[in-house]
Amino acid sequence: PRVCVVGSGPAGFYTAQHILKHHGGARVDIYEKLPVPFGLVRFGVAPDHPEVKNVINAFTQTARSERCAYYGNVTVGRDVAVAELRQAYHAVVLSYGAEDNRVLGIPGENLSGVYSARAFVGWYNGLPENRDLKPDLSCETALILGHGNVALDIARILLSPLRLLRKTDITDSSLAALACSKVKRVWLVGRRGPLQVAFTIKELREMINLPGAKPVLNPADFTGLENAVKDAPRPRKRLTELMIKTALEKPGEKMMDVQAAAPREWGLKFQRSPQEVLPTTDGRQARGIRMALTRLEGSGDSAKAVPTGDVEELECGLVLSSIGYRSLPLDPAVPFDTQRGVIPNSSGRVEGVPGLYCSGWVKRGPTGVIITTMNDSFDTAQSVLEDLQAGVLDVSTSREGFGAVESILRSRGVRPVSFSDWEKIDAAEVARGKAAGKPREKIVDPQEMLQLIGH
Repeated sequence: PRVCVVGSGPAGFYTAQHILKHHGGARVDIYEKLPVPFGLVRFGVAPDHPEVKNVINAFTQTARSERCAYYGNVTVGRDVAVAELRQAYHAVVLSYGAEDNRVLGIPGENLSGVYSARAFVGWYNGLPENRDLKPDLSCETALILGHGNVALDIARILLSPLRLLRKTDITDSSLAALACSKVKRVWLVGRRGPLQVAFTIKELREMINLPGAKPVLNPADFTGLENAVKDAPRPRKRLTELMIKTALEKPGEKMMDVQAAAPREWGLKFQRSPQEVLPTTDGRQARGIRMALTRLEGSGDSAKAVPTGDVEELECGLVLSSIGYRSLPLDPAVPFDTQRGVIPNSSGRVEGVPGLYCSGWVKRGPTGVIITTMNDSFDTAQSVLEDLQAGVLDVSTSREGFGAVESILRSRGVRPVSFSDWEKIDAAEVARGKAAGKPREKIVDPQEMLQLIGH
């Protein structure tokens, strides 16, 4: 059987890995829009979290298997249609993730100084489409809308001492911009309360222990929460206890001295919903944000934030909206639920289109960490294997796989990038990084990548 996977992030690679491992004869081709593989492992994981990127080693093993091939620089839906892939392969798995962000839908959202978390993360991680972002870091106060790990990542990058960032694979140009940054205060704002935050304890602990930055938590937000969290699941309980401790306990003398000397600060604000980004007098720049105060109806994860009628204004020159990523439809031939931003499916089988599958964020929505995506992708891969076993996929007719796709691409002037091409780019990045004492210096311009491999 010939299987094609669209997207080379964790979802794509884990799907390929599972199929290759459990079917001795299957061949898997992975297509990727960018010349370089690994999706959000390369472009989403924070530069100061190198250990999370270790999965790249396993993905590389998969790509080097003689039954696997990687074709970068191919945009499915533009360079080749899904229908054409379905004719060339016995099964097609869509694992192309979430390449857009949710919008706030409030006035002032398009002012200068307002950015999506997705674009900001892409900028400091070298995602080609965000390389020219040039965020304005000339203000003292930044406000991040959202209480997830991405929001904490951004706060940490904005407030981290440069000596720590210099040792990471953060891009050269964003390091230079952060070196001139005037931001010294970051507020993380959420519509709901401390019991509904979506970040995890590891990220919170890193933030609390960040050198040179002190946490500012309002004790009133946390009083009496010990009882509310008594019977909560262990991760939620431990997370809440750490926030309570940080907010209510007096730090030890040594810590007090450290915090008093800290030049920067960050804090969590709860039960506030953005209403409008306020413009400067010339109407161009963000100068603050007006928020509706909310009260919670219901409890736990299902609690809803309802406006109380009161509002509050907060001054800030930088607004980052971290309210979630969003998948986009890839090709008119593929069903898509625009409401939920996913491809309608059951266990990864795309509804009404036999032989078409999906995995990762485009399958279940943009939530969860790499391990969540791994399990989800194994689930889809299992569906493919079951359908091969049951004869749902007709393997008696041979399919040409890349042979058929290659002639289509050639006729359209598209030259794919192979995995060994990527390894040349990789080696060049590592060499450039070494010269600067970093793990790598990412190349951010696709044209430069293609020149380097003689395309």
